[in-house]
Amino acid sequence: MASHLDLEEQEQLDDLKHFWSKYGPLLTWMLIAVLLAYSAWTGWQFWQRKQAAQASVLFETVERAVVSSDQALLTRALSDMQDKFASATYTQHASLMGARYFAEHEGLQAAKNNLIWVNDHASDEGLTALARLRLSALSMEEKKWDQAREWLKKPFPKAFEPLSLDRLGDIDLQEKKVEDAKTHFQQAWSTMPERDEYRQLIEVKLASLGVDARAVETEKKKEKKE
Repeated sequence: MASHLDLEEQEQLDDLKHFWSKYGPLLTWMLIAVLLAYSAWTGWQFWQRKQAAQASVLFETVERAVVSSDQALLTRALSDMQDKFASATYTQHASLMGARYFAEHEGLQAAKNNLIWVNDHASDEGLTALARLRLSALSMEEKKWDQAREWLKKPFPKAFEPLSLDRLGDIDLQEKKVEDAKTHFQQAWSTMPERDEYRQLIEVKLASLGVDARAVETEKKKEKKE
């Protein structure tokens, strides 16, 4: 009986040795790969947290510079953030804040540079959309209508579509393209949520061009039913 059990154990041991000789190296490398991946992930998380913490300190510096109107400090802090912490959300928001400050204090080129940086680096499509809308507005201030349109060419996230259409209508008016302006304003009005206060402003724009936004919308709905 004992020898029978010994034979079974020997067979199991031989099977295990055979399995390990065949698959052991592969399993070892798989385990190493898993451990390396986990190590890399935890290292990345630690690096991200460290980056965010350092960026938050500089973000506070940007806020202080804006409040105190210290342009030299603002420029230096933004440059440091963009060079060292480009992937941090703090940096993208700081760049938008800096762009607004420069635009309000006759620093048009500095404002554009910061907005372009956001457009090129932000991972949040909402932030890039906001940057493009502001870049379009700054181009309009310079009366560069084609450039203003260029910033609006790339598709916008759905929530920003009405604003981009409204901006196109504004550019149309500047170029005396009244019918195109009516079309863009109507599209903006139709796609904007009813309770959005900005929708009323677009409705006023249409009224100034002799268009009843609600009547046009009702007529379109009737045509679709027919």
